[in-house]
Amino acid sequence: MALTDKQVILYMKNRNKGATQEVAAARGGISVRSARRIDKGQHQPVGHHHWRTRKDPLEPVWETEVQPMLEQQPALTPITVLEHLQDSHPGQYPDSILRTLQRRIKIWKSQHGGEKEVMFIQERQPGAQAFVDFTELKSIAITIAGQPLPHRLFHLRLPWSHWSWMSVVLGGESFSALVEGMQNGLHQLGGIPAEIRTDSLSAAWRPLSEGERTQETARYAAFCEHYGVLASHNNPGKGHENGAVESAHGHLKRRIRQALLMRGNTDFASVDEYRSFITTQVLRHNQRHAGAVAQEREHLKPLPLQRCADYEELLARVTASSTVTVKLVVYSVPSRLIGLMLKVRLWDDRLSFYNGSSEVYHCTRVRPEKGKRRARSIDFRHMLDSLVKKPNALYHAALREDILPDERWNALWRALCTRATPGLACRIMAGLLTSLYLL
Repeated sequence: MALTDKQVILYMKNRNKGATQEVAAARGGISVRSARRIDKGQHQPVGHHHWRTRKDPLEPVWETEVQPMLEQQPALTPITVLEHLQDSHPGQYPDSILRTLQRRIKIWKSQHGGEKEVMFIQERQPGAQAFVDFTELKSIAITIAGQPLPHRLFHLRLPWSHWSWMSVVLGGESFSALVEGMQNGLHQLGGIPAEIRTDSLSAAWRPLSEGERTQETARYAAFCEHYGVLASHNNPGKGHENGAVESAHGHLKRRIRQALLMRGNTDFASVDEYRSFITTQVLRHNQRHAGAVAQEREHLKPLPLQRCADYEELLARVTASSTVTVKLVVYSVPSRLIGLMLKVRLWDDRLSFYNGSSEVYHCTRVRPEKGKRRARSIDFRHMLDSLVKKPNALYHAALREDILPDERWNALWRALCTRATPGLACRIMAGLLTSLYLL
């Protein structure tokens, strides 16, 4: 019976410890004769031979067909080459030789294949760079009071100290979300690195017209000038160039997932509660790198005295219906503003309305549902005074379904209309809305 490698190793281990040939052989479970061959170097290890045990199935075609194919098209895969051989030589090259072909092609490419792209490991310097990107918590359904919350996470990261900042983005990847997230992150950090690197921002560019792109590019340039930071971005389709933040996504998202598991559910009472939860996890992450972060802060430039405008500014006139239209979304505003041309400051998650330099109203930003271009956000309280004075106007109001607070109120309206005259139904509903307002 042939000796196994394990027996030989055990024998040699005992011999090296000083055991005699006979004792080491007994402990290794081999004969003294075999021990003598091992000591004399005459033992041939099992399986370590350098000759072919069967005929090479590719020998007839390797140099005449396969190798010329690979020289002409190095990107060809083994399965493509095998299928070509099966078509050219029916019945001679079964699927069972695929592994042999894969091994031979791999060896050939290592000897004759083209040059591959080299990834250069970057030497990081404290305070030199920050990276930003957007990411998503895939496979996790975050809800607010039971309702799904479509969102992304903005991520700012310093690769030298591993400091991170994350914020919840309710819209898509936009310049407003980018600038607001960067500004909040820099103020949380307390300083400014020499360079901020983004990806190609194609997702933020795609929905914009040419004029809007020019405007937003100028806006971003003004932001970087205000903070005295060099702006750079990686090439389109080269995600690895932004790898210092891409790879860090996984670490923070794992921490967030683990915290959600400890929490026991993914439902939050409000968006603010969810934002606070994300901030807590990021701060815990940063605490683990507190020493390095403190060192890097010494190399950061100071923040400017004032923040930069991180909102989009528009103009909108209030219609006679006490509504304004902003980005194809109709918002109701207090009726006292009817007829005024208001300045609108638009953030990722909110709007503020100004008459001159005075803020006169603010509300949550609303976005169209997936697959739709328009949406409405109507607050019945803005129209209640006029509705009480002329309740019959509710019956044919174009915005009636939006004026009523929710689907339960719309169901109540339909029930009233089946049991009362239109005028009575309108007066009852006006009275109920007044009662709701006074609660």
